[in-house]
Amino acid sequence: MALKDKYSKIIQYAQASNVENLSVSEQNEVLYISGSALREVKEKMWDLYNEIDPDMRAGDLVLKIEELPGQEEIYEIKSGDNLSKIAKNYPGMTWKKIYEANKDIIKDPNIIYPGQKIKIPH
Repeated sequence: MALKDKYSKIIQYAQASNVENLSVSEQNEVLYISGSALREVKEKMWDLYNEIDPDMRAGDLVLKIEELPGQEEIYEIKSGDNLSKIAKNYPGMTWKKIYEANKDIIKDPNIIYPGQKIKIPH
């Protein structure tokens, strides 16, 4: 099976997700996929790779996707959350940074509601 066929799900997803500077090339029985994408797209590409080669033992794919800077992640508040608890999930993040990025949604940093969608700044 040709490598582009084996990893077609990843390639098609990258194309559909508008990965910037997408490059797909094969050399010495290794497929190289590179480009730049949002964090969510990059993570999904790795998830697809994990579905195809769960133990990542084939050694026939090099997936080099740079994360685009300045993008925000959207987080949906769950029951029991508070800004400090949410911030702990993101290295270098504080409740205050989350609050500052979401003043249009959160009026009081001590009052948030399940289902609210907030931005996690990078």
